[in-house]
Amino acid sequence: MPQPAVLDGARAARLAVTGAYVAQGLGYAVIVTSLPALKARQGVDDTVVSLLVLGVALMAAAGSVVANAVAVRFGSRAALTLGLLVQAAALPLIAVPTPFPLFAAAFGLFGVGLGCVDASAAMQGVAVQRAYGRHLLGGLFAAATAAAIAGALLVSAVAASALAAGIALVCAAAVALVAGLVVARLGAREVPVDEALPPAERTRLPRAGIWVFGLVILAVFVADSAVSTWSTVYLQDDLHALTWVAPLGYAVYQAVVLVTRLVTDRLIPAIGRRRLVAIAAVASAIGCAVVALVPVPGAAIAGFALAGVSAGALIPVTFGAAGELDRMHSDQVIARVNLFNYAGAIIGAVVIGLLADGPGLGIAFLLPAVALAAVLFAVPRFRTRPDAAPARESVTEGR
Repeated sequence: MPQPAVLDGARAARLAVTGAYVAQGLGYAVIVTSLPALKARQGVDDTVVSLLVLGVALMAAAGSVVANAVAVRFGSRAALTLGLLVQAAALPLIAVPTPFPLFAAAFGLFGVGLGCVDASAAMQGVAVQRAYGRHLLGGLFAAATAAAIAGALLVSAVAASALAAGIALVCAAAVALVAGLVVARLGAREVPVDEALPPAERTRLPRAGIWVFGLVILAVFVADSAVSTWSTVYLQDDLHALTWVAPLGYAVYQAVVLVTRLVTDRLIPAIGRRRLVAIAAVASAIGCAVVALVPVPGAAIAGFALAGVSAGALIPVTFGAAGELDRMHSDQVIARVNLFNYAGAIIGAVVIGLLADGPGLGIAFLLPAVALAAVLFAVPRFRTRPDAAPARESVTEGR
């Protein structure tokens, strides 16, 4: 039986990592919902904003690589602390009026912090999950989703002006700073790979598993980015929904993501990872197909709701499974799987937009439907039990 001190360490680490997920969800939501006000302040057009968003995605991929390098050398706790502090530095720079080159550089810096936290928060979540010996990642990702909803409501509450957006960004920076300091003190501590393994063993990664789980993450983020970027546009411009109805597609999508994440940790032991992955993939593929093939506002909103099951369940389940591919290389594996996140996000936002100019925005949602259906080929690679037994004391080992 684990010693009380180990349990206390695990509880503290879980609290710290939950705070990191909250900071991540809040910061990203405040950024994306402040874009109209920031666009007006900087005097740029939609093309420039699109390029900024693309730049954030590319820099986030670089941030995931940074997280891997730091985690290998110093442990994932150090990587997560670094990512949160980078965000805490970038958000105030975005908040204050600056010349456009500095504004764009601040966005790039935020992207690095975003990717670093994306990867290292999953690393830390897997470490905490191992310490508890049960599934916890669904709840951690739910904290990020709830914080994202709160961030959007915060920007809405303070009104869509550049000054108000700046205040919201500074608040998000303060949360990131506090979360970073808490993680630095209480985050899960594991022996870094540079110390745990001889040099010859450090680069032997389960590449086939990385590609399988990475492609699952890519499929999910194709759908997530498509819904996040284009659902409101599709409902309003193509289906001519009422102005107040158009945002409901994204609203119900996020609501389903949150609810699904809240129940995922309990569903895994009840029905198994494989069955949960299959159900989530089929439900979301059907949802995207409904959006594509039934051009009616009510049907589209229902389809967007079903699409939320994939982001709600498959992201925490897949990162949890990826972290179990190789116990000693789990941080490196997670960092590599996380890179597929940004490829999926770019495909979902950019390719769907290009298809909108050809066959149409509605039919373009067949792309995420096919991507999610393809997840069924990966189902046999998912196991149900968390690889916890050998690592119960991981939160108190090493640095």
